[in-house]
Amino acid sequence: MIVDSIINNAKAYLKGEIVDCCFAIEEGKIQKIGKETHMPKADQKIDLHHLLVIPGVIDSHVHLRDENKAYKETFQTGTAAAAAGGVTTVLDMPNNSPMTMSVETLRNRMQTAARRVLVNVGFYSEFPVDKQKIKAIAEEGAFGFKLFMAEQLGGLNVDDDQALREAFEATAQAEVPVAVHAEDHQLLKGAVEKSKLAHKNDMNAFLKAHSENVESASVERLLAINAQIEKMHLHVCHISTQKAVQAVAEAKRADKNVTCEVTPHHLLLTREDYEKAGTSALTMPPLRSRENVDALWKALNDGSIDTVGSDHAPHTLQEKDAATIWEVKVGVPGLETTLPLILTAVHKNRVTFSRVLEVLCEKPAEIFHLTDRGKLDEGKNADLTVVDFNAKFKIDVAGFKSKAKFSPFNKLEMQGKPVKTFVNGELVMDEGEIVVKPGSGLVIRRAHS
Repeated sequence: MIVDSIINNAKAYLKGEIVDCCFAIEEGKIQKIGKETHMPKADQKIDLHHLLVIPGVIDSHVHLRDENKAYKETFQTGTAAAAAGGVTTVLDMPNNSPMTMSVETLRNRMQTAARRVLVNVGFYSEFPVDKQKIKAIAEEGAFGFKLFMAEQLGGLNVDDDQALREAFEATAQAEVPVAVHAEDHQLLKGAVEKSKLAHKNDMNAFLKAHSENVESASVERLLAINAQIEKMHLHVCHISTQKAVQAVAEAKRADKNVTCEVTPHHLLLTREDYEKAGTSALTMPPLRSRENVDALWKALNDGSIDTVGSDHAPHTLQEKDAATIWEVKVGVPGLETTLPLILTAVHKNRVTFSRVLEVLCEKPAEIFHLTDRGKLDEGKNADLTVVDFNAKFKIDVAGFKSKAKFSPFNKLEMQGKPVKTFVNGELVMDEGEIVVKPGSGLVIRRAHS
């Protein structure tokens, strides 16, 4: 047998240890993992010179923009950023223009993306106005439904518990998770209005409005509804407070179907960093206190937090530098920095390498039914990230593939760098350069049991 390619002189973390090995790739899948003497013949060989191979990183929280927001990011630039950061699969959030919230808008977005993407891309949907259409959207391939609790987006009234319950029941029947941005709408709205009336429009006013209680109150409310619905899967995005993490951990101990995500910026920055980074670091939920950051690390290491997602949120520089804090577009780009930031944390003994593979690869695959991805196993898709684990470099926003040329981590020294990215067996990124044409990636759909 002659396979498509052999990746040789590699190292990989297999069965709890780093071993020397080779990979045989055939028709986009890992056909064999073993010693070079046991490899079949191949059309091509790629020598990794003893660099480390990990499963392709899965980022289940990105905003790729495009369509009417293409001035911020396109499917091509966003997935180029993913490949540059060692990310082989991304799940795109639905707060787009037009909003992804129907079979038609989801299908159109998939068709547009198919011509431009460089990695695997799947999609969320917002909730439709008609809850009867949830099943059809799920069957079209949506990986989940996003619920933005901080304000009204999509067709679901976030202030109506009964409406939430009915929608969640429909997602349980459709066997798709609900990913939530957990900030209480009424508490937040009242705090923002109070600040505006007092003509307070600085960073302190923003932090006060987006208080810890705004997040924890929303999480606790959602957990209470989740507990009433059999088989409903609640996934809390970008969790940022100790109280919210503890509530999720308690729900897990009670065998509730709940998972949660943390971002690198909530793990690695505190509210004191706003003094240096300014609005480039402004996010929702905002950066928190050192006490909260320490609680997030503890939860990441003990398994209370399931995944790390970038919440890649590209904006123009002008949008990040508005006249008042309330006009600044929130969010930071993260596809190109997540893996280096987390590998650097391994070097600093903040997290183990095995735990990194769980939160960046295995758990996202498990939560979102990416059954052929997330592990280095024979028969799995050949989504591979090659890492120079000891390479030192500085983050440089000028070199980002993303249109968003800003980051609160700019100029920070890293140790651990993605140097090659294989997507479905094809080399997409090589030493920072994209080596394939737009459309080489795949639009993927959620698998249903």
